[in-house]
Amino acid sequence: MTILAIDDLRVHFDRRRTRLHAVRGVSLEVAAAECVGIVGESGSGKTQMFMAAMGLLAPGAEAAGSVRFEGTELLGAKAAALNRVRGSRLAMVFQDPMTSLTPHLTVGSQLSEVLVTHAGVSWPSAESGALRMLERVRVPEARRRLRQYPHELSGGLRQRVMIGMALLCDPALLIADEPTTALDVTVQSQVMDLLRSMRREIGMAVVLISHDLGVVAGLADRIVVMYAGRIVESGTAGDILERALHPYTAALLQCVPNLHGPRLHRMPSLPGQPPDPGTDAPGCAFAPRCAHVTQRCKAERPSLQIGPSAHAVACHYPLPA
Repeated sequence: MTILAIDDLRVHFDRRRTRLHAVRGVSLEVAAAECVGIVGESGSGKTQMFMAAMGLLAPGAEAAGSVRFEGTELLGAKAAALNRVRGSRLAMVFQDPMTSLTPHLTVGSQLSEVLVTHAGVSWPSAESGALRMLERVRVPEARRRLRQYPHELSGGLRQRVMIGMALLCDPALLIADEPTTALDVTVQSQVMDLLRSMRREIGMAVVLISHDLGVVAGLADRIVVMYAGRIVESGTAGDILERALHPYTAALLQCVPNLHGPRLHRMPSLPGQPPDPGTDAPGCAFAPRCAHVTQRCKAERPSLQIGPSAHAVACHYPLPA
């Protein structure tokens, strides 16, 4: 059953007489209990797509198309309607927990407020629920942490608090935006293990946004690769990781560190930069950086073509499977 359906979503920002295109006609579905990884460089549109879905776009941004969650249209919905969904059925974990948590409120008061607002429980019951959630997300000394302020916690603990806050009302869909940013490798692994176990425990769907294919590889059922505001490839995690068809996806995979490779090994890099979001040149947006580019690539934009096992790619000359 489809829980989230995005259809022809377009997001743009108007800046000093220039229109910046963040998302350019993206269509995507997420099924109940499914984990979808959204991967791409900074500026690819992956975060803005879901900020539009949550009604959290910055001032000056405009969105068009359709975003339906559990059959209800979210795009253009009034704040009251969005607030009934956000934090309860639909939750989001942001990439910077320090700026996402309110600095002058204790952790306990922020968690309790979610339950009072969305579950309608009393403050004493909410405080008990906040403690139980911190224990569920494996925050050590949970009772003491309730009385602490965000700046008193480490980055890893703040991220656990954010995940716990998002899960307080057992959402049907959790959007995790770069949940391991600025965390060391060990803490990254712990956060991903936590998301995996909580997903299994609650039975929720997860959208995992990341610039790193290695991060999503162990959790996602399906992976969507974005470039310059468009989807360039999508498929099962196995198809994407083992049989990438788009040159951009293949380049991202080459940049994933290999622990079994030679000790002295220069990490590959992708030359060039993504296109200016204020332009809309003809042809494939990846053409200037692609090693397989032809004249057709520069003149004609490829459409997303669906192949066997729903493996889709937007490329005139996809790599051999």
